[in-house]
Amino acid sequence: MKKFFNCSNCPAHCCSYEHIETNEQDIARLARHFGLDPETARQRFTKPGRRDGIEVRIMRHQSDEIFGSVCRFLDRDTRQCTIYDARPGVCRAYPGIPRCGFYDFLMAERRSQRDPEHIPNFTRQPPGGWSGEKR
Repeated sequence: MKKFFNCSNCPAHCCSYEHIETNEQDIARLARHFGLDPETARQRFTKPGRRDGIEVRIMRHQSDEIFGSVCRFLDRDTRQCTIYDARPGVCRAYPGIPRCGFYDFLMAERRSQRDPEHIPNFTRQPPGGWSGEKR
């Protein structure tokens, strides 16, 4: 299947999804990658979440300047996955179709701004944070 997106040109929007769901196979893969038993990997790298009223395990997050919060395994400097070979199945399959909607949006924004590296501000605060002034 031909892809119409290039992840290396993206600030890793998919890693900002609040619910990056894992399954037992994903947890076992993480455990092997880090030389841990599955229960330790489950506790260290995932947290409880809910989907359709059913408890699931989702990836833990870390703070991020661009999106506010991203997967704990995203390198925030390079915007690359630090566990690429051990990443969860949902990450392996994303976006599951030949186009990525976010990538299309990002490329349109970059063309509009005439800046090939432009990244919109998704945290809704100016670079460097608010100065304390009321809006």
